[in-house]
Amino acid sequence: MSDVRDLIIVGGGPAGYTAALYAARANLEPLVIEGFNWGGQLMITSDVENYPGYPDGVMGPEMMADFRRQAERFGAEFVTDDVTAVDFSERPFRITVDRDEYLARSVIVATGASARWLGLESEQRLQGRGVSACATCDGSFFRDRHIWVVGGGDTAFEEALFLTRFGYKVTLVHRRHEFRASQIMIDRAHANEKLELKTPYVVEEVLGESALTGLRLRNTETDEVEDVEAGALFVAIGHEPNTKLFVEHLDHDDAGYLVTKPGSTETNVPGVFAAGDVQDHTYRQAITAAGSGCMAALDAERFLAAEEGHEGTALTAPRPEAAEV
Repeated sequence: MSDVRDLIIVGGGPAGYTAALYAARANLEPLVIEGFNWGGQLMITSDVENYPGYPDGVMGPEMMADFRRQAERFGAEFVTDDVTAVDFSERPFRITVDRDEYLARSVIVATGASARWLGLESEQRLQGRGVSACATCDGSFFRDRHIWVVGGGDTAFEEALFLTRFGYKVTLVHRRHEFRASQIMIDRAHANEKLELKTPYVVEEVLGESALTGLRLRNTETDEVEDVEAGALFVAIGHEPNTKLFVEHLDHDDAGYLVTKPGSTETNVPGVFAAGDVQDHTYRQAITAAGSGCMAALDAERFLAAEEGHEGTALTAPRPEAAEV
């Protein structure tokens, strides 16, 4: 069965590429089915200033290209296409890409998660130009501006409170007077003099040509429309894990995030691992995704080595030209 791969990695973002790098250096010769939208959410992120090793910051697409190139240097192979079906019911596992089928002794799922957006053309056009879905990533770019946040849950309140560190004013806009957020988060918002709650309004349009300049809001009770000045808009209405292909086979929570065993990246199917935002609805950062990608590669290498009757070499046998870090 020479056509059976030791490892296939599904997904091409920080988790998938880091897993590929570690797996390639462990001589697993991984195949990365990275998808047409390789690079994940960082491909729509402009400046990244909080990833170690880039003291002057880096463009999101450039950083993902660096990740990919480093994995390729050590022998990772890539298929730039989307997986259309998987079969984890028996080994070797089967991964289907259109009419092609790939077999693997182990699989790492690193397909990430996608932010939910409002669905406005203007919103999509101005992503990275004043519109964002990650306060931790982009908040510092909007110092001393009027920042707006859309949402009504705990995440929206957390992001709005965090953004008060940067904006001279933060307004959280929600379509109803009632919020899904916990009472303690609502109380914290009321106690913060820089944070204002605007209800019941929805964002009808994002204004601006080359950069965000304002928002068009509509009152959901009166249909009254008003245009307001805005220095930034953060959409905080949730994320969706890209797990549609896997939920039939792998344990997942109510939101669709894959469930891994505590202290590892193992799923409920032996030989299948999950890394990055596909199993992390708490942190959702490039660095945490990369870290779990490293863990998944080490877990996969140990799993395969155990099948062959030894402990594995990923941690214990660094290449002579460079030590492991």
